[in-house]
Amino acid sequence: MNRAKLEEFRQAAYSYLGRAHDATFELMDAILLTRNAYSLADLSLSTAFRRKWPSIYEALQDSRPQRQKLMQLYIKQMPQQGRPLLAGDHTAWSRPDAVTLQERTIEHSSVSMGGDKPITVGQGYSTIAWIPESSGSWALPLRHERITSWESPIQKAAWQLQQVCENLPTRPISVWDSEYGCAPFVLKTADIKADIIVRLRSNLCLWGAPPPYSGKGRPKKHGDKFKLNDASTWSEATQTIEVNHVKLGRIKVSLWSNLHFRLCATRPMSLIRVERLNEQGTPRVSKPLWLAWLGEQMPPLEEVWQLYLRRFTVDHWYRFLKQRLHWTLPKLTTPKQCERWSDLMPIMTWELWLARDIVADNPLPWQKFLVSLTPGRVAQAMSSILATIGTPARPPKPRGKSPGWKSGIPRQRRIRYPVVRKTTTKPRKQQAESA
Repeated sequence: MNRAKLEEFRQAAYSYLGRAHDATFELMDAILLTRNAYSLADLSLSTAFRRKWPSIYEALQDSRPQRQKLMQLYIKQMPQQGRPLLAGDHTAWSRPDAVTLQERTIEHSSVSMGGDKPITVGQGYSTIAWIPESSGSWALPLRHERITSWESPIQKAAWQLQQVCENLPTRPISVWDSEYGCAPFVLKTADIKADIIVRLRSNLCLWGAPPPYSGKGRPKKHGDKFKLNDASTWSEATQTIEVNHVKLGRIKVSLWSNLHFRLCATRPMSLIRVERLNEQGTPRVSKPLWLAWLGEQMPPLEEVWQLYLRRFTVDHWYRFLKQRLHWTLPKLTTPKQCERWSDLMPIMTWELWLARDIVADNPLPWQKFLVSLTPGRVAQAMSSILATIGTPARPPKPRGKSPGWKSGIPRQRRIRYPVVRKTTTKPRKQQAESA
């Protein structure tokens, strides 16, 4: 049954790849079977890729993956019972030396270009993924798209969340990191049918509900100030509990209701403070975790904060994407080629998820056997499954040798593009002319 479901998924994904779908699909199989590669052309050496190495570049140039239909295909693989948990984040594809690549922007990166600031020049990609398990490293992307030079990560994330929620049968819960814990993101997601758990920075300032109207002047929009790193501004907590977590130990969770951002007074939220306690019941050295809940009925307080911890599987997927699926390996020349190459990453991840129950663990000599397989271990054992189920791609047809570049036609130097800076400086105020 699971093998038939995998074959059905591969056939449907094959039909949604557009032109050059044969070479593109064989390229995905070659990625799954190739553990190490030093260039994009190395993937053509795989037994799953029956074409010559130029077909890889032609496939990325000619293919047109249908993202909307692929997203609907992913959603069909999700169970219908229960509320799905979604997680959103964005990452950078570093291309500091690609001066001929359009729309390179300055992106946050864990590896800096030299200096104190952790930034790089390249392309940003926004992802929204379904988190299927309460533990483990599986994150299944529903949308993984480039953030253009005229978009911000918040704008892209809100748009992706809207697209996903329109196709889900039930209202999901989405979890976000502190970069999205701001008034613009709260405003942009106000009309989306999804509940939101977002992390807040510890230096933020929130506001309570306004007092009743006094009858004079304009009604107040804000109440008392609530500064997260100043306990003297805190009001009495609505609810406080203590739980014993298996890994984190003793946890104290506090809840405050009806708070809002200063620029978003129309959308109240619940504030949650999570702190670890030692054996004596006093706070540990580690900083507390501040979360905000926006949406309809909130789950029990002992459960809602643990939902946020499942967001970190997106970071595991990004690492798997760059190290095992070779996402940042090719040096492509246009943004469209980068987008088509990136569209293949969710397809392969979902293939591994559907194959996790039918593969046998094939550890390397220095690895231990695992009962619950990770995406990397499933990819390590995919060769036997692909040899059994085959491929929907058609075999190649010989087309002769390309004539190459015509003699006498001069080659032109490719255009160099500047780095796009999204932030703009404010214009200087004009000084009044003297009399």
